[in-house]
Amino acid sequence: MAGSTFGRILTMTTWGESHGAGVGVVVDGCPAGLALCEEDVQRYLDRRKPGQSRFTTKRNESDRVEILSGVFEGQTTGTPISMLVRNQDQHSKDYSEIAGYYRPGHADYTFDQKYGFRDYRGGGRSSGRETIGRVAAGAVAAGFLRELGVTVTAYTKSIGPVEVDPGRFSLEECGKNKLYMPDAVAASEAEAFLEEKMAQRDSAGGVVECVISGLPAGVGDPVFEKLSAGLARAICSIGAVKGFEIGEGFRAAKMSGTMNNDAFLPGKNGGIRKATNHAGGILGGISDGSDIIFRAAFKPTPSIASEQKTVTKTGEAVSVSIKGRHDPIIVPRAVVVVEAMAAFTAADMLLVSMSARMDRIKAFYLL
Repeated sequence: MAGSTFGRILTMTTWGESHGAGVGVVVDGCPAGLALCEEDVQRYLDRRKPGQSRFTTKRNESDRVEILSGVFEGQTTGTPISMLVRNQDQHSKDYSEIAGYYRPGHADYTFDQKYGFRDYRGGGRSSGRETIGRVAAGAVAAGFLRELGVTVTAYTKSIGPVEVDPGRFSLEECGKNKLYMPDAVAASEAEAFLEEKMAQRDSAGGVVECVISGLPAGVGDPVFEKLSAGLARAICSIGAVKGFEIGEGFRAAKMSGTMNNDAFLPGKNGGIRKATNHAGGILGGISDGSDIIFRAAFKPTPSIASEQKTVTKTGEAVSVSIKGRHDPIIVPRAVVVVEAMAAFTAADMLLVSMSARMDRIKAFYLL
C-alpha cells in the first residue's frame, strides 16, 4: 500500500490496522537534541483514546506508547523514531457479519474495488485507530515547534447545529468538557443534541478549528508546496474530513476586496503587522506572521444502529443495522488529530524553508 508516508524533510510513516497486533509510526528527519520521552507523547494520545465519555466508543484501550528507537537519555538522536501502541481490546467477532456486505458511508466498497480484498474488522487500515500514529508523530513535531516559540491549538468549533459563541470563547473551558468546546453553554447544548441523536440511533458531525501561533513570516512555497496546500493535504488525509478552509474560507467568496483585504500597518521594532486577518495568516501560500487559522469539517460517524439500505458483495439488496462499539460523533477525539497534523506540517515546512535564502545558508555554515 502506497501513500502511508507524509512530509518532505520531517516525515512520518504510519502502519497497522484496527484489529492487528498494534499500530504505530516511524518519524524520520527529527533533529538530534530534542527532549523527548514516552510521557510527552502519551499526553497527546490520552486526548484521543476511546472510552472517555458516553460520546466515544466503549473500546477499552489504554493506548500506551512505547518508543522503540531514536531516543537516548531523554533526547532524540537524529535517527528514526519508532513508536508502537499495542491493540488490546479487539472484538473482531462484532464485525463478522459485515464481511459480506458494504456499509453505507464506509470505505468497504472502495477498498474492494482498489485491492480486491478488505479487512472488515473495524475498518482495518482505514480505521480511526490509524490516527494513533499521526498523534504520536504530532507530539514530536509540537515539541520541536515549542523550542521555536510556535504553538498549535485546536478545539471543537461546532457540533451539528450548535456553534461556539465568540463572546463566550474560553480555551480553558475546553479541558472542562468532553467535547473540547471553548464555550460552556455551547458544550451543554451540544451534549443535549448528541443525546437526542443517540436516542434516535443516529450520529452527528461537526467542525474543528485550529490556530497556529508564532510561526514566522516566510514559511511555505508559492506554487505547489504552498503552506495552505500542505495543511489542506494533511487535514484532508484524516478520515471523515469533508471540508477545509483557511481564514474567511468560503465566506470570502461573498466578500468584496475592500472587506477581505488585510491592511498592513507598522509593527513593533520596525516590523510589519496586519490590521485584520481575513487571510488566515497565509498570503501567496506563504505564512505572513499572523496566526494561521483554519477549519476542518467532519462528517457524521457512518456506523449507526438505524436501519440502512445497502448491497452484498454479489449485488443483492439488503437492509442492515451496524453493531459493535462506535463513536456517535468523531469530532471530540479528532481535535488532537487535527492539532497533530497541523504541527507536523508546520514543523516540516519550517525545516524546508531553512534552505530558501543564500544569506541564511551562509550564516549557518560560515559561522
